[in-house]
Amino acid sequence: MKALVVTRHGPPGVLRLEERPAPDPKPDQLRVRVRFAGLNFADVQARVGLYPDAPKPPFVSGYECAGEIDALGSQSSGWQVGERVMVMSRFGAQAEQVCVVPSQLQRLPESISLEAAAALPVNFLTAHHLLHQVGRARHGEKILIQQAAGGVGTAVIQLGKLAGFTMFGTASAAKHERLRNLGLQHPIDYRTQDFRQEVERIAGPRALQLVLDPMGPDSWKAGYELLAPGGQLLVFGFSAIVDGARRNPFKLLSEGLKIPKYSPLKVMGDNRAVGGVNMGASIFWEHPELLLPQLQTLVRLAAEKAIAPIVDKIFPAAEAPQAHAYLQSRQSFGKVLLAF
Repeated sequence: MKALVVTRHGPPGVLRLEERPAPDPKPDQLRVRVRFAGLNFADVQARVGLYPDAPKPPFVSGYECAGEIDALGSQSSGWQVGERVMVMSRFGAQAEQVCVVPSQLQRLPESISLEAAAALPVNFLTAHHLLHQVGRARHGEKILIQQAAGGVGTAVIQLGKLAGFTMFGTASAAKHERLRNLGLQHPIDYRTQDFRQEVERIAGPRALQLVLDPMGPDSWKAGYELLAPGGQLLVFGFSAIVDGARRNPFKLLSEGLKIPKYSPLKVMGDNRAVGGVNMGASIFWEHPELLLPQLQTLVRLAAEKAIAPIVDKIFPAAEAPQAHAYLQSRQSFGKVLLAF
């Protein structure tokens, strides 16, 4: 089988599409023939060497994919070869075949394409978990989404529209019309506008119940100041540490030194909260019951066309370096996929 291998930490050119032996499923596993795999910013960080949960090179990245079951382990029951499935995989999904246990699979209704299925798990699970499991946002509340045009951002907007939130979001001006059509009421051009000033101009000071931010210390600090009493700042990434195509220790150090210290006494006195979500963390794989009900809800919503994963661009797996460069350039709107 062909697998996309991170041969060493570095720029997109370290990626290689290599021939590897097809994996045999263990007794409790199933093997999936991958057709499309999702590309996430976590894959970029893992390639550069800035994702703490990633294996050491050489390794195959990838947290999600979609395809058909093509082999069953001796103890696998209730599944059939040929079934269309969506997969969550803690690495290894960016290959023609991947072996997983049943708790990592979801059957796909015919109304969900394999492309949409590959674009759904990481982004929509992150969005759903931020909004409804950690944030506990309620109808009519005001939220801010940083990097609103990304995969998680567009998922938050769709789920937020269903839940009746008032939403602010940062993105380049060229993407504002598409974001409004998706349901974002207040897009903010991060290149020409100060998001804190814009939110305060429209909603007033300390008016937000929820700030969702994958960026870094500067925006975390400003977002925290926008929170109403009882509001939450939820961090789901640290994109500010990725500077260029290689690991930059000076950038990592400078951003690390700026991370605000939210002591229990401070957040108690402010009546605000700070939290985080990382779908790549081992806790979710050790306790799949934390995610399965949410994933089932998302599959149902997608089958009903209440949500629709946005696929921006599909690259052949052989063009993975170009896909990484494209995602890192922040040109994308929604999800980038790799085709195998």
